[in-house]
Order: sequence, then C-alpha cells, then structure tokens
Amino acid sequence: MKVAHAAEVVASEEVLAHLARDPVMARLIERHGPYRWGLHPVFPALVRAVVGQQLSNAVARTMFRRVAEATGLEPGGLLALGEDGLRELGLARAKGRALVELARAQREGYFEGLEALPDEEAAARLVRLRGVGPWTAQMVLIFSLGRMDVWPTGDLGMVRQAERLYRLEGRAAVEALGERFRPWRSAAAHYLWAETDA
Repeated sequence: MKVAHAAEVVASEEVLAHLARDPVMARLIERHGPYRWGLHPVFPALVRAVVGQQLSNAVARTMFRRVAEATGLEPGGLLALGEDGLRELGLARAKGRALVELARAQREGYFEGLEALPDEEAAARLVRLRGVGPWTAQMVLIFSLGRMDVWPTGDLGMVRQAERLYRLEGRAAVEALGERFRPWRSAAAHYLWAETDA
C-alpha cells in the first residue's frame, strides 16, 4: 500500500495490476482511474457513522452538521450536551446514548493504539461500543485506518453492484467473490462504490 500522506490512500501499481487480472475490475479501473480515498480521524468518523445510521444521505448530512456545530466534534462538547441535548437536535435517544459513550471512550483513550492492531482485533474493539456494528467498524478500517483488505458485504450498495456486474445472487456469493481480490479487497470495494456513484 502506498500512502501519500497521513490523510489519504492512493493507488499503487501492484494493487492495480492485481485487480486488473479480473476483467470486470479492469474495466472499472479504466473507467474510474486509479483509486484514492481520504482518511479521517476515528472519533469524528464514528460520530458521523452513528448519526447517519438508517437515514438518507441528505438527512444524515444535515444531522451531522447540527451535531458538529453544537459540539465541535469534541468529546467535551458531546458530553456537555448529553443525551437530552442531542435529542433536542433531533437525534433518537439510542443515538444520543451511543454518541455519549463514544465521547467517553475518546476521552479515556479507548481508540489509542487502534492503528497497530490487526484488522479483526481493531474491528472487535470498535464493535464493543454501543451503536457500532460490523459495517461501521469496516468503514473505520477503510476510511480511518487505511486498511486494504476489508470486504464490506454488509454494505448494500457494494453488494448490489457486485451482484449486477458479476451476475451473482446473494451476499454469500459476493463474499466468495471477494476472495479473488485478496489482499486488496478495500480497493476492489472502492471500484464497486465508484460504479454506484457514477
């Protein structure tokens, strides 16, 4: 993996060559160009993920902006607002509780050393937190920690694109498809998402 600087993942020739052995992926690489994605600190990324759960993208952006403006995305700001204050911003009680727990975790150093853990251990530490499920943990692995071998079959958009492009049916078939892209499954997922956004 080639990281341009701490804030993004950029394509490497080794990864592109590996993925391009698959004819469908080769077409996607040609269409969308070399992959690249930004990396975001773990705590704000988790806050964004929790706020956006089960909301449309537009509503999720609005709610996240409200929370960011009210708290500065700082643990102290979230703890000062508390569950009731977050509810007044329009968040469900369960999300408010999860955000307060995330703020406490950040303040207590719970995320320190996460980048040094193997993928499975990092994900396991994340999902122990209220409001953080496997999908959210996978998004943090890819978009905060820059992990290159994550295959997020809990992501409906990615699964639908894989089913369409590879003529597959069901999550198990998409899970099996991921094996051909190891150890660069995150980059393959990027191309499936790029096709969703096209």
